[in-house]
Amino acid sequence: MLFRPIILLFDSKKRILLQHRTDDAPTNPGNWSFFGGAMEDRETPDVAVRRECLEELNYSLENPRLIMVHKIEDYETRFVFMDEYDPSKSLELLEGQGMGWFSIGEALKLGMIKVDKEVIEYIKGKY
Repeated sequence: MLFRPIILLFDSKKRILLQHRTDDAPTNPGNWSFFGGAMEDRETPDVAVRRECLEELNYSLENPRLIMVHKIEDYETRFVFMDEYDPSKSLELLEGQGMGWFSIGEALKLGMIKVDKEVIEYIKGKY
């Protein structure tokens, strides 16, 4: 079983930041996805999501809050965190071929895997 924390960073316009994965990415190549990754030994989900955000965006999360535990059959459990973007801090893309801010409606039209769209549907109308 894989355990993956992911972050839904949102801005003042309630748009979420998504990553455009490279075409040679080991998982979900070429798709739009969330920032995050696998938990390392003895990490808690909140520690892992902070580490992943630093590794992928060079960004320190302020107050990530767990909003969903998304179990994907017997394969993967995702810990979905949300945090509000602090515009006084910069973002630096360190993984993937691009990133962008998208409304919920825009995000649902992107090329994404089914389980990522399920997360977006879950937050639709709640945040």
